[in-house]
Amino acid sequence: MRQLSFLLLLLCSFTAKTQTILQPGFDPAEYADLLSIAFHGSSIPDSLERKTKKDRYQLEFKSPEVGLKNRWSLYLREDNIAVINIRGTVKNATSWSANFYAPMIAATGSLQLNDSTVFTYQLAENPGAAVHAGWTIALGHLAPTITENILSLYKNKGVRQFIISGHSQGGAIAFLTRSYLHYEQQKGSIPKDIVLKTYCSAAPKPGNQNYAYDFDFITRGGWAHTVVNAYDWVPESPFSIQTLNDFNPANPMADIKNILKQQKFLLRVAGNTVYNKLERKPRKAQRKYEKYLGKKLFNMGIRKALPQLKEPEYIHSSNYMRAGTPVILMPDVTYRQKFPGDGKDKAFIHHLYSAYSYLLKQVYAVK
Repeated sequence: MRQLSFLLLLLCSFTAKTQTILQPGFDPAEYADLLSIAFHGSSIPDSLERKTKKDRYQLEFKSPEVGLKNRWSLYLREDNIAVINIRGTVKNATSWSANFYAPMIAATGSLQLNDSTVFTYQLAENPGAAVHAGWTIALGHLAPTITENILSLYKNKGVRQFIISGHSQGGAIAFLTRSYLHYEQQKGSIPKDIVLKTYCSAAPKPGNQNYAYDFDFITRGGWAHTVVNAYDWVPESPFSIQTLNDFNPANPMADIKNILKQQKFLLRVAGNTVYNKLERKPRKAQRKYEKYLGKKLFNMGIRKALPQLKEPEYIHSSNYMRAGTPVILMPDVTYRQKFPGDGKDKAFIHHLYSAYSYLLKQVYAVK
C-alpha cells in the first residue's frame, strides 16, 4: 500500500512539473497559433504541412451555429491548456447584423433570448458600464456551452488553464466572454483556481469607458491583449460619440451649466451660447445612432433572425472605447508594397490572416 501511494505521489509530482503553466504577457508564438486557428481551424496554417505534421492543438468541441450565426470551438493543447476560440463574422446578413446592432445596453442585466430562456449576466462592476447589444446577444447564446465545457474539462481532465481568443467579431465577443467568466468565478459558478488569458485579435471596441476600465482592471498584469494592425479599420469601429453624460460626475464639464449660472451676465450668456452649440450636436448624433443602429435595425434584421428575442432597454450612450493591453503591429514600407490597399479586396486587405501574420513575423520575428 505504501509503495502504491508513493508511486501515485510521484506520478502527480511528475505531471505537475511537466504541465505548462500559462504565463501573463503577450506571447507572439502563442498568438500566431491562435491566429491560425481562427482562420484555418489548426495552428498549422500551411495546408500541405498539416498532412504530415501533428497539430499540438486538438479539436474537442465545436458548437452549433446559434444566435446571430455565432459559433465557438474548443481546442486542447498537448500541455493541457484549453483554447476557447470564438468565430468572427461570416458571409451572412444575420452575422453582419450582430455587428451593426450597436446601441449600448447595461453591462449587468438580463436578456430575454426566447420565450423560455433568460440570459442573466454581469460583465462589469461599475453600474455605469455599458456594452454593445449585438455582441452581448451573441454571448448569451454561446455562454451556456462555453461554461458547460469548461466545467467538464476541469472535472474530467483536470484542465485549469484556458485561453479565450477570437479575430474580428470573435475578438469583440472574446472581450465580453472574458468579463462574463470572471464574474461567474466571483459568484462561484466556475472554480476560482481556473486561470484565464485572452487574445482579442483585430477586435472592434466592445463597450464604453466604464466597461473598458473594468476589463483592464480585472485582467491587469498582462492577462488580456488586443492585437491591432495599425492599418486595419475594424478596430476603429463602432463609431464613438462622447456627450456630457459620458463624463465622470467629478468632471467640471459635467456640471458646466451650474457653473455658468454663477458667472456674470455677459459671461453667462456667451458661455451658454457656446455650451449649447458644443453639447447639442453630439447629443443629437447619439440619438440618431441609437435610432438607426438600435430600434430600426432591431425591427428590420434582429427580430427576423431571432423572433422571440425581446428588444433590450438601451443606454443612451455611444461612447465606445478600446479595451485590453494593446499590441500594435505597425506596417512599414515593405508592408505597404505587399498590401497596397487597392483593388476589389481593399476594405479587408489589412484585416485578414495574411496581413496580421506577415506583420507578426516582421515585428516579432515569429517563424
